[in-house]
Amino acid sequence: MTSKPTVLFVCVHNAGRSQMAAGYLRHLAGDRITVLSAGSEPRDKVNPVAVQAMTEEGIDISQAVPKILTTGAVQESDVVITMGCGDTCPYFPGKRYEDWVLDDPAGQDIEMVRGVRDDIKRRVQALVQELIG
Repeated sequence: MTSKPTVLFVCVHNAGRSQMAAGYLRHLAGDRITVLSAGSEPRDKVNPVAVQAMTEEGIDISQAVPKILTTGAVQESDVVITMGCGDTCPYFPGKRYEDWVLDDPAGQDIEMVRGVRDDIKRRVQALVQELIG
């Protein structure tokens, strides 16, 4: 792994889970980790309930824009974390892959999204510990 690892979070719409994870990782790691996120079928905007849940944590993801998953993004990443994108995620040997099983917050209420957010936070905190100590 390079001195500054790159982590890519992928979910189907790149509007909820992957955006929350990217927000936490940027917040917790600062510039010590390069953070990317993408989706296999990106929406036109981030889920407003996910934005609200992250704002409660003091993290603003309101300006994030869902992006299409590209082969290049996977190739430049050291760690690829998928969140329910299934077989649509490209696979490259030599990359570290993790699949985080998380409920999709699309169309859900704030209570449900807070639970997903808190699960993501725990996982991202563990990832930061592992990658940069």
